[in-house]
Amino acid sequence: MSATWFISDLHLDPNRPAITQAFGDFLDERRDADALYILGDFFEAWIGDDDDAPLGTEVAGLLADYSASGPKVFLMQGNRDFLLGEDFARRSGATLLPDPTVIDLYGRPVLLMHGDSLCTGDAEYQQFRRMARSPEWQAEVLGKPLAERRALAAQLRSMSSEANSNKAEDIMDVTPEEVEKALEQHGVDCLIHGHTHRPKRHVQQHGERWVMGDWHSHAWVVEATPEKIALLNLYV
Repeated sequence: MSATWFISDLHLDPNRPAITQAFGDFLDERRDADALYILGDFFEAWIGDDDDAPLGTEVAGLLADYSASGPKVFLMQGNRDFLLGEDFARRSGATLLPDPTVIDLYGRPVLLMHGDSLCTGDAEYQQFRRMARSPEWQAEVLGKPLAERRALAAQLRSMSSEANSNKAEDIMDVTPEEVEKALEQHGVDCLIHGHTHRPKRHVQQHGERWVMGDWHSHAWVVEATPEKIALLNLYV
């Protein structure tokens, strides 16, 4: 049966080997898929494609083996791994996608996003996002030694956790008007994204929105076939 899979927010980290193992098992069980889309925050942190940490090499190997078996693999950057680049995609046998991207999903145009750009109520984060996605800032960071980049990544994670603990829940969710704007702008009636860790199907004024959850106590995925789209909860 034809099937395309969507995942996000695995937050792969050396300190959480069970999630990496679960991801490997997920791939092994779906080698007959048409495609796999990874929509951001694949890694808890990514300091550049030249990082020599074992986790990146291991995961690139898993993806390369998976893509070599048939399915197409696509990667999108998230707010944790916005430095993910073409070199890692090449080693993984994957294609790096811009955020947002519209794909043809069995004859239906579908909008794919990580989801963080939809959270416009969080003005502080949006300011950081504009800075972190700028080529100038990224070139400056990537020019630093790996040790400095690791320290910077740890500092940013700490600052993010502290800031989020003081924010209202609705601020960190998507702005409804921004969702409708995105659907209209791209001329689609379906959006799939992650980021918020609030898995659910939402009925929108201009269509539907599928939100994937993170991989912590469960593994949230979206499965699409020519007949339907479904949000599934796989135990990790």
